[in-house]
Amino acid sequence: MPTVTFQGQTLSCEPGANLRRLLLDHGLPPYNGKAVFLNCRGLGACGTCAVQIEGEASPLTARERVRLALPPHRADAGLRLACQCQVLGDLRVSKHPGFWGQRVQPAEPTGNRET
Repeated sequence: MPTVTFQGQTLSCEPGANLRRLLLDHGLPPYNGKAVFLNCRGLGACGTCAVQIEGEASPLTARERVRLALPPHRADAGLRLACQCQVLGDLRVSKHPGFWGQRVQPAEPTGNRET
């Protein structure tokens, strides 16, 4: 039985469980701030349940690809929509800051410049 670790808690679930539903059923919403109230309820349209995952999950859906390619998300950020993600094996799930949980960009290197 797969386990999902999120916010210091480890949950067990059946293979194929929907990640968003699993988290919500255990009182662990995959949202930041007011997105708990202002979200698409699992339709994959708003992008507020975006999370970083490590482990075995279903492939990206077409809906995820489209939504995660639109601002404030970036297609190359490596995020998943919890509402579209099925748990296939053990997962470690992280939520980034921001209303949509978009990944914070690293600071640009300053380096030494010759004058």
